[in-house]
Amino acid sequence: MRAQNVVSAAGTSALMLAASAAAEQAVFHPTSLTAPFIEQFNENIADSRWTISRATKQTPVGDEIFSYVGQWEVEEPEVYPGIQGDRGLVLKTKAAHHAISTLFPEPIDPKGKPLVVQYEVKLQKGLECGGAYIKLLTEGEGGEGFRAGEDYTDKTPFTIMFGPDKCGSTNKVHFIFRHRNPITGEWEEKHLKNPPAPKITKTTALYTLIVNPDQTFEILINDESVKTGSLLEDFTPAVNPPKEIDDPEDFKPESWVDEAEIDDLEATKPADWDEDAPLMVTDADATKPDDWLEDEPEYIPDPEAEKPEEWDDEEDGDWVPPMVPNPKCEEAAGCGPWIQPKIKNPNYKGKWTVPKIPNPAYKGPWAAAKIPNPAFFEDLHPSDFTKIAGIGIELWTMTEDILFDNIFIGHDASQAKKFADETFHVKKPIEKEAEGSLEDEDLDHPNTLVDKIRLKVYEFIHLASIDAASAVKQMPEVAAGLALTAFTTLGMLLALFGLIGSAPTKVKQTTTVKKTPSTKAVAPVAPAGEEEKKALDDAGVPVPNPEVTNPEVRKRTTRSTKD
Repeated sequence: MRAQNVVSAAGTSALMLAASAAAEQAVFHPTSLTAPFIEQFNENIADSRWTISRATKQTPVGDEIFSYVGQWEVEEPEVYPGIQGDRGLVLKTKAAHHAISTLFPEPIDPKGKPLVVQYEVKLQKGLECGGAYIKLLTEGEGGEGFRAGEDYTDKTPFTIMFGPDKCGSTNKVHFIFRHRNPITGEWEEKHLKNPPAPKITKTTALYTLIVNPDQTFEILINDESVKTGSLLEDFTPAVNPPKEIDDPEDFKPESWVDEAEIDDLEATKPADWDEDAPLMVTDADATKPDDWLEDEPEYIPDPEAEKPEEWDDEEDGDWVPPMVPNPKCEEAAGCGPWIQPKIKNPNYKGKWTVPKIPNPAYKGPWAAAKIPNPAFFEDLHPSDFTKIAGIGIELWTMTEDILFDNIFIGHDASQAKKFADETFHVKKPIEKEAEGSLEDEDLDHPNTLVDKIRLKVYEFIHLASIDAASAVKQMPEVAAGLALTAFTTLGMLLALFGLIGSAPTKVKQTTTVKKTPSTKAVAPVAPAGEEEKKALDDAGVPVPNPEVTNPEVRKRTTRSTKD
């Protein structure tokens, strides 16, 4: 049963229960999951493991020098906030160079293991021109690793670069890895062919890269696969160089003939070839149509035109009415002097040129001889990347307030998925609802506890509207939960008005009711109709007035009335 079909039958009790569950889910709690590296930005930058670069960079064109003056802050999002208290690393300066980095507690060695890179990006003001990618920084050969945080620049060696980039015609998710030729010792960047397009939205997007020891990879956006392939086949330039190359000392002989055709030296221009014959000639067989009006002009002065009152003949000259098509010509074949039309000259041949014939000395296209490639090697395991020392974010962007959060670097894709379930899939429906774009699949595939509880309640109310007794038998736990919620609410109301109990401590329960969370994680729900109310009454479940018992519903109702 689709969730949107059930929503219309949801009553106030369902809204109260879902809101109660949301109170526990919409508040940030650090994850208990473990991985080689997890970052949720729980500390301010000054107190954290992150270091802002104070270095300068030189542009590849013009040799201009720029400083990394862009500001960074750890703060909650300002646009479509999701989980309360959930902070992220925010790029704050527009049109500036930014650089920040951190070290892993221990270098990560991907050799022989899966490598999972996952993080969230929230483009709070969109992305006009700039990147939102991250770099996994290369551990030094001597084991010293990446240590100069304040000296981090675009020249700092990286192992993998991954994430969205958009500017002009560029609109893609980068996946670049650096590979070293074991023979020459040279490093070369390998770029993914046909990369996927990023999600350019103001809500959080989740980017995941999984590289497997069998040399396959997968890119996911918002937990949906958008690109799969092979490190050995889908990157340019290719990981492995060709076995043979052109001989650089081989040159085309001077006697080599590579012209396939030559002029026919024995050909002569035919005697009847008239190069001066025109392309078009007068049609001698054409005759003037009988209804052609030779004495009528094609255009006549506009008979309806009048000289403007402000026209001064002395200053402006004689006034001449504008010309309009002659209406008599529209009914006839034409007007004015008749001229015989032109037709293509059947004797036209144009300029004569010498025809071509096959060249008897032609040897075909010349190609250099092949020799063994002295730089050839065969690496069948490029997924054995160099050790990774840390993470760097080095960007220039025309759009500020780009938020990074929930970075996961590890070897277990299932752990990354659990981490996303705790973070991204909790905030996604909240942000979508705040944006006003809650999609059907968000309801069809509940990911969070709140979504699952809400869907169960909606299904129960729908069944109860058909057969209350059957609904209680099929879903006794939901019936009990709704009844408990209703009785608890009733007890609080009675205690509030002093109808039961006399201890002043009962006021404390009223305070608990006022802590009902915001509706960030609760989808809008239609009030119960008469049939649903009757079904709930038959099941023994009271249906309170939403405007009395639910402050959020009352708040929204008041606002709608004012609007």
